[in-house]
Amino acid sequence: MNAAQQTIAAGLKVSRSIAALELSAGALAKAPGLLTSHFGEAGAFLIADGNTWEAAGRALEAHLRAAGLAVQAHLLPAKPKPKPSVELAEDLTLRLAATSATPVAVGSGVINDVVKYAAFKLGRPYLCVATATSMDGYTSAGAPLSEKGFKKTIQCKPPRAIIGDLDVLRLAPRAMSSWGYSDLAGKIPAGADWIIADDLGVEAIETRSWGMVQDHLHDFLSRPEDVARGNGAAIEDLFAGLAVVGFAMELHGSSRPASGADHQIAHLWEMQDLALNGELVSHGSCVAVGALTALQLYDWLLQQNIAALDIEATVSGARSLAQKTDDIKRIFGSSEIGARSIEETRLKHVETDMLRLRLSRLKATWPQLAERLRRQVLKPAEFTAKLRAAGAPAAAADIGVDTAYLRRTVLAALYLRSRYTILDVLDDTGLLETAVSQLSDGRETSGRAA
Repeated sequence: MNAAQQTIAAGLKVSRSIAALELSAGALAKAPGLLTSHFGEAGAFLIADGNTWEAAGRALEAHLRAAGLAVQAHLLPAKPKPKPSVELAEDLTLRLAATSATPVAVGSGVINDVVKYAAFKLGRPYLCVATATSMDGYTSAGAPLSEKGFKKTIQCKPPRAIIGDLDVLRLAPRAMSSWGYSDLAGKIPAGADWIIADDLGVEAIETRSWGMVQDHLHDFLSRPEDVARGNGAAIEDLFAGLAVVGFAMELHGSSRPASGADHQIAHLWEMQDLALNGELVSHGSCVAVGALTALQLYDWLLQQNIAALDIEATVSGARSLAQKTDDIKRIFGSSEIGARSIEETRLKHVETDMLRLRLSRLKATWPQLAERLRRQVLKPAEFTAKLRAAGAPAAAADIGVDTAYLRRTVLAALYLRSRYTILDVLDDTGLLETAVSQLSDGRETSGRAA
């Protein structure tokens, strides 16, 4: 058993929902046995889009029919790309309700998330057939979906069984593998965010889920060039790394082990339908730039003399909840995003006395905290090199985001989640706007066209 298989086996031991994960070459041929042993004889209802049908759906159908199993299929269009929305998931719920067949998600992010939601609504377990190493959601209990324009993670249940056929995964578009690499790389700044929350007494690190994500993270990220080439072993390692993140999120009961400011930045672009050359920018590409941005903020913070922070002046100049609410309304207007951001911000806002205590703790523990953060993060230049080697966007300009838009996004992303991140510690210390003013779109260093 290689390292990838050992990682998956360890994840299966802690999962309350996932009974099997078959990651091997030719794994599609094992679908009939997995289906009958874990779901019974009711047959399969395949849900795919035009691309994932050609990648795996057609062959999957043939294997199932050859085994004498009943098969139905519903295909979404490949273009325009399906959007991960509650509305689409509700439509699939109605379609699945009309049959007793086992739901089978044939695809990656969007397909898996909408089927996960629909199956959960019906109280029905489902089978996931992965078609790309493009994200960490195959094994997670959460379904990140937009509802009325606001993207949120809805807690559901992971699939009961997962098939990752390495012959399919290694032939996925190279860009999709880079998205998965970026999603996994985002756990570096997400881990730093959790360290800050832990140190300041906001949210303690839960050691089991932390270790599942972080203990071997740099090993799984160590071969970006091979990921870009579609090397089978590198793709297997990447899938295993992404899978264990999902297991950790299920264990923890939230996305905290995997998501921080990087995803807040990314989700805002996704909610705004960020597009480049007529195509929506992928989640993984948004996370690549979100993670790099978070690391640039960490790099800036770690150069500051926090020991010299004037706590009383900072507390005196801190914005009230009313002022933050006015800022949210200015940025988002009366939209659903604005309404949800007000609620999320209310949950994490602290008043004068609590802020004073928090800043006092930050100042007192800063030498030790700074050392913990330096061990966790990568320098932006090193992170950029890894992204480029994997074929991922390595600057905001690469996804069509200019400097002004990047800075607006980061300032607005502060409000999207109640989760405490680098954005919050910068805001609490009165340093956020100064730090953000140092960000640029990277056009001068990216080496790519915007």
